[in-house]
Amino acid sequence: MEVLVYLGLFVFVIGGIGTLIAAFKTSVWWGLGCVVIAPVSLLFLIMNWGVAKNPFFLQLVGVGIMLFGRYA
Repeated sequence: MEVLVYLGLFVFVIGGIGTLIAAFKTSVWWGLGCVVIAPVSLLFLIMNWGVAKNPFFLQLVGVGIMLFGRYA
């Protein structure tokens, strides 16, 4: 089941990259803030739910796959 953990991590990272892409598409300042200061990503998610929800759900799927691979 170790393969599922790595697969989940891969999906999680892809979701994080998607969040960064959405932040940079919104504004360079949002993108830089998300890269430099971690809580800004959460603020970006709340304030720009329409563009940030899909990468966020992709990250949740990645966490779910990792947990399933770890405990199954």
